[in-house]
Amino acid sequence: MSREAEIKEMVDRETRAWDTQDVELLLSVFHTDMVWPWPLDNRDHDPLDWGLVWGRYNRERWGSGWRELFDTHELVHNRRVTRRIQLSAEEDGAFAVVDVDTLWRHPETGADFHWKGRACKVYSLCQGEWKMTMHTGLLEYGQEVGPAPGILMQCSSHPRSGTQPSTLYAIRTTQYAL
Repeated sequence: MSREAEIKEMVDRETRAWDTQDVELLLSVFHTDMVWPWPLDNRDHDPLDWGLVWGRYNRERWGSGWRELFDTHELVHNRRVTRRIQLSAEEDGAFAVVDVDTLWRHPETGADFHWKGRACKVYSLCQGEWKMTMHTGLLEYGQEVGPAPGILMQCSSHPRSGTQPSTLYAIRTTQYAL
């Protein structure tokens, strides 16, 4: 299998984990030093305004958060398209650009939790195995088709949030065309 195909398999493994709500499969993608910065919404391209929701990868904390999401929301759809894979000249580092349209719905309230935008997923080859070391929060680069603003994440360490999160949840959502 080519290195590019290996990266595509990593993207596909993560997608399968969301589709099947398999926490263990999802956690298998992440490097132990992974950090996942998030913009306040998917149009917030300036990283000066981003925050860290969960900090550095922690298997127990991250697994618990994803289990809570899976236990409290139904997956309506999870559409992902890999747009680009770029390998380093040494083929020991790579990134994938992935368009994401994932919709979760709370079964009791009907509230939607919509992830929509483009991500850059960064990978490192560690002891013969690819691991995700970083992933940007979803950013919108397309034409807006709904009312603003987009996804707003609660994040206590974020300078503009002013809220105390119990876990990773969207406060507001908007649909965008890719």
